[in-house]
Formats: sequence, structure tokens, C-alpha cells
Amino acid sequence: MTKPRVAVVTFPGSNDDRDALRAVEQMGGEPVSVWHRDTDLRGADAVILPGGFAYGDYLRTGAIAAFAPVMEAVREHAEAGRPVLGVCNGFQILCEARLLPGALIRNKTLSFVHRRVHVRVETLRSAFTSSAEPGDVLEIPIKHGEGQYVADDATLDRLESEGQVVFRYCTPEGAVTEDANPNGAMRNIAGIRNEAGNVVGLMPHPEHAVDPDVGPVGGQVLFESLLSSLVGAAR
Repeated sequence: MTKPRVAVVTFPGSNDDRDALRAVEQMGGEPVSVWHRDTDLRGADAVILPGGFAYGDYLRTGAIAAFAPVMEAVREHAEAGRPVLGVCNGFQILCEARLLPGALIRNKTLSFVHRRVHVRVETLRSAFTSSAEPGDVLEIPIKHGEGQYVADDATLDRLESEGQVVFRYCTPEGAVTEDANPNGAMRNIAGIRNEAGNVVGLMPHPEHAVDPDVGPVGGQVLFESLLSSLVGAAR
């Protein structure tokens, strides 16, 4: 059976694109490298916008990348109901491109954070959590200076009521506490999805959490969910 093709977009300043490509391959997919100036996704079944500092994070994180030539193809891909994952800087880009609501601003501490965190799976209704169990706690690294998720109360209430909060920062036991929140994100939100569930953005880095030889493996379930859904759709 043909392996699902997963495109990873490289912007000037991306620094986790190679890690994402490697994670896709390690988890059983076919990685496809796409450049920010490309106007198509080379027949990819899914897209990952990786972490880094696209265009140097000038203006705002993700603000310039949202207008990159490749983003029109990403938008069409998303509107067709196909999977799109934005990780860290990729999450910021999805918000700037209005493919996801809200915004990511400076961490509450005004300092860069780089450590492992725990996130709780809040919904299975996404292309990236369908292989998980409700309440699963995943250990995944973070590394960001602008990861505080914010939105107005009406947007937050809608995300909660419609099950669009995908991941929430928590303790290793799954308790959602202020101490478990590394950046001050509203309601401990670590990741959200669009209404359809095919577009997901999160601040933690699942591509750094798939290889047991180098660290935690909390990211495996995201790739397993994605690749399983793509294989199922192809049948």
C-alpha cells in the first residue's frame, strides 16, 4: 500500500522542518519537503507547518508567513477537509492566516521556556487525536517565547462548547492547574482545532517526541492518528 504523503513546509527561519520530516518517515509516512515559495503541495495528503522563526518573526510571529505563496495551497487543502497541523510557529501562522481563531503572544513570564510538559487530550474529534483515548496525558517538549494562547471570552466559550480545545496543559496525573501552565495560556490551552477537526495547532512539539532513544514519545499518537486516518480514507 502506498504510504501517506505528508508535506512539511519550510519557511526562511524554520528550524524544526527536518525533525518533522524525520518524524513522518519514522512513523511510517512518506515525507515531502515543500518550500515557502511553492504554489502547490506536491500531491501531499496532509501538511505540517513546523516550528521555528518564519521570516524572523518580524511584525508578529507568523504574520509574514501567513502571506507566503504556499499558504494559498495550504488554505485550499484545509478548506477541502484535508489535515493540516501547525506546530509552535506553525500554530502562530495558522492563527495569523485565520485558519484558527485566537492568537499567540509573549509568555506570561516574558521569558523563553524550553522543557518537557504534559498535555491532556481533550477531544478525539480531530485528525491528530483519533487514535488516543479521552484524558490521555502526553509528555511533549516545548520551546517558545510567544506561546501564550489568547482569545476573547466569546471565542473561548465557543471553543469549549464545541469541543475545539484539543490539548490542555496539565500535571503528569492529568490535573489542569496554574502551575502546569508554562506560558500563561488562557484556560491552559495548548492546542485547538477548527470546527471540522482537520486543522489543528499546538505549541508543544510532537516531532521531538516520537523516538524513545532520545526522549518522551507523547508525539507518537498524533502521527499515528494522522497516518491511520489517511490510510483509512484511501481504502
